[in-house]
Amino acid sequence: MSVAGFKKQFYKASQMVSEKVGGAEGTKLDEDFRDLERKADVTSKAVVEVINKTSEYLQPNPATRAKLSMLNTVSKIRGQVKSPGYPQPEGLLGECMTKYGRDMGEETNFGGALVDIGDTMKRLAEVKDSLDIDVKQNFIDPLQGVVEKDIKDIQHHLKKLEGRRLDYDYKKKRQGKIPDEEIRQALEKFHESKEMAEGSMHNLLETDVEQVTQLSSFVESMLQYHKQASEILKGLSDKLGERVAEAQSQPRRQYTPKPRPSFDFGEMEQSNGGYSPAASSPPSYSPAEPSCKALYDFDPENDGELGFHEGDIITLVSRIDENWYEGSLRGRTGYFPNNYVEVIVPLSH
Repeated sequence: MSVAGFKKQFYKASQMVSEKVGGAEGTKLDEDFRDLERKADVTSKAVVEVINKTSEYLQPNPATRAKLSMLNTVSKIRGQVKSPGYPQPEGLLGECMTKYGRDMGEETNFGGALVDIGDTMKRLAEVKDSLDIDVKQNFIDPLQGVVEKDIKDIQHHLKKLEGRRLDYDYKKKRQGKIPDEEIRQALEKFHESKEMAEGSMHNLLETDVEQVTQLSSFVESMLQYHKQASEILKGLSDKLGERVAEAQSQPRRQYTPKPRPSFDFGEMEQSNGGYSPAASSPPSYSPAEPSCKALYDFDPENDGELGFHEGDIITLVSRIDENWYEGSLRGRTGYFPNNYVEVIVPLSH
């Protein structure tokens, strides 16, 4: 630092101490300047805070944001073009639903619905990624440019103005010890910095058209996102409505315990003490015989069950318990649940 520069720093420091400690009054800036400074200060804070809150809105998880910021920096250092994106919560939920839906089986109503919703959530995550990109390019980046240029210019000129004010006030109070020409030059530099600061603040406040345009772009991006999301969700809602209607049209299969086999006393010499179903030879069907009509298709799942189709007339042989009948159809005999049939001729008691 030169001798002149050192002296200037000494003058400013001395004047600051005399004002802070000694209560000395410095040159007052006019009210118009103070009003302009207040407006510029509020605008600057608004721009910075809106950028931060918009980033939090798009990427709510602070830990993930910090990690992505670090990864993006590393990617730039390495010269990588593509950096990792923010893991959207819609995508994470979609992956979870899709996985368990496929594990349960897409042929089941619940499993198939989970897969449908999971695929939709992953599509919503892609739309959200597009929103992030649009808002960053058309809203955050332009505002960041205001921070890095206009607001920094204001801060620079205000800092310089304060330094020149301190220098001028120090020299003015020592008039007679310091040459008048030096005081005059200090006053000119003070006014020059004041005009530069006023100009930079005026420029910021007069760019409100650009800021409103950027806000309009932000809202337009949001509108497009919600339109696309609404269309995607509408398609999913229609699809799930069809699933519900299909499920409601099918008979609800109730749990019925399997019939208990009876103990066969007639063939003790061939038995090892186990149980075996009691055999009975089904009679042939006649109109007066006990019978029932199948309401739904029944597919046997275990040995001894009798399968049939909707509309079949089944001869009733016996009632096993409150949930199961024994019957015969086309030469086959077996058990079937009573809620799948409608009795035509009841069994005699």
